[in-house]
Amino acid sequence: MFELKEQNLLAYFSKLNPIERFGSVPETTIHGNRSIELSSTPNKDVNKGQKKNSIKVLSWNIAKNNHDKVWRREFLAMVEWYQPDKIFLQEVRLCAELRVMPELAEMGWSFAHNFIDTLDNTYSGVLIAAKADHVSSQALMTQYTEPVTNTPKISLFSEYWLSDEENLLAVNTHLINFVDLGKFKAQLWALEARLQKHSGAIIFSGDFNTWNRARWLMLYEMAKRLQLTPVSFSPEDTQKIKNFWMSPPLDYIFFRGFSQKPFSARVIDTITSSDHNPLLVELCG
Repeated sequence: MFELKEQNLLAYFSKLNPIERFGSVPETTIHGNRSIELSSTPNKDVNKGQKKNSIKVLSWNIAKNNHDKVWRREFLAMVEWYQPDKIFLQEVRLCAELRVMPELAEMGWSFAHNFIDTLDNTYSGVLIAAKADHVSSQALMTQYTEPVTNTPKISLFSEYWLSDEENLLAVNTHLINFVDLGKFKAQLWALEARLQKHSGAIIFSGDFNTWNRARWLMLYEMAKRLQLTPVSFSPEDTQKIKNFWMSPPLDYIFFRGFSQKPFSARVIDTITSSDHNPLLVELCG
């Protein structure tokens, strides 16, 4: 009996070893439909006019806490209060079997995963949710992996119908960390190559891990080449964005083809379920 318990304990602790725990996944996307019945084509009635009027954007690294009751309460309260049209979440956990996000039942969503945690059979990745139907979506995984866990990072590209002439490209990304500058630059180059293919409106958001000036400059130089504008927060709110030891902020929202509605950008610092604060802004066409 003692030997059996010892074997079980050894098996359990071996699963905690990152080399054994985190498994690779294909470069693909998972989708969840809104609770109402969807047609086989994009719902243009929902999408129509969003660019002309406005799009409310929420971006948040939730630190894999979306199975936590506190996170659920905070998230639902925030969604009810601010009514975002597009939600960009990083570090989302998704059960590999059920593949559901009950908090997003009234929105359609796309999810791109970068690894599976074999300890609890959950995917980790980035997610974009919207009141509108997506036209297409694509995942982009990094060539390099982070040390210890040996896991790559992932980005998600989802297109939404704006008009007969134009689609909105929504991009949610989480940039690679704990690696040299060359590997960080490689991910930015891959993102830029994909973004260059889209000539229309863009919302580009996520956790960019720009914890030093070199990383920050690379990101801003890429944004300038792509004619992307960063959302401008007040100095007070900028101080609320996640950073490390007086580093540049880690989280950003960039846009193209819109203007920022005055006084709409804010950082919510009353949440307790993540070490990142949510970013909010309203963009006008």
